[in-house]
Amino acid sequence: MAGVSTARRPARLNSRYLVLLAGALYFGVPMVASFLFTVLVPGDGPDSGWNPSAYGRILSADGIGASLGLSLTLAAATIVIVLALTLPAMVAIRLWAPRLRPVLEVLCMLPLVVPPITFVAGIKRTLTWQEPLSATPLYGTFIAVQDPAFPVVLVLAYTVLALPFVYRALDAGLRTMDVRTLVEASRNLGASWPQVFLTVLMPNLRSALASACFLTLALVLGEYTVAALLNYETFPVWIVWRSGVDPQLSVAISIFSLALTWLLLLALSTAGARRKDMA
Repeated sequence: MAGVSTARRPARLNSRYLVLLAGALYFGVPMVASFLFTVLVPGDGPDSGWNPSAYGRILSADGIGASLGLSLTLAAATIVIVLALTLPAMVAIRLWAPRLRPVLEVLCMLPLVVPPITFVAGIKRTLTWQEPLSATPLYGTFIAVQDPAFPVVLVLAYTVLALPFVYRALDAGLRTMDVRTLVEASRNLGASWPQVFLTVLMPNLRSALASACFLTLALVLGEYTVAALLNYETFPVWIVWRSGVDPQLSVAISIFSLALTWLLLLALSTAGARRKDMA
């Protein structure tokens, strides 16, 4: 029996290494090919060969500041709204209505079922109702939510799209703690409901909240379909538009943003591991 178990162990290790190698090739080969595209200039001219100048033009690219600033602002507003909607609802269901937990989960998972193109088509169709409402107070609301300086309609759309990821992140954090005991102890000691959320629950959900914020930020910085079809120049839309003018710069910015996202994810994972070790 010992010989059989020792014989199976190398086979399992080899299969794991093969899976890791396949995953590394799947993600690594396109990244390497994209990087080589940004630094290798074909031809026999003075700028041909190894030329990483595309990365030096990132900060000075026309329109990158406005588009990136818009996306970051939309991401911040989306994070605030989606957390304000999901966290109180999840805590309330755990305290007073645990039987409704599957219902809330299904509602939060629905955006994964609806294709983005169908979702944005419905939004665009709804926004066309503003003409019949021109004589009502709702007309001003329809115009305000489409303001190009800060399109609230994109914040609402991103909130819906982020619901599944935020729900999963918060649900994983709430599963690791006894919400009822913490809330009852805090309330018995005289803490108000805002104090319970801010000083008791949120510190214990620090890793889950950080994961939810990161996933929402990554979603907003990478979402193209909704913004493009609604004619807003967010960061992903600007990258696609720039690809027709300067393909190397567009790919260089994509690699830079992807590397920054990975670094943030690595920092978040490292911080979470350190908190577990300290606990």
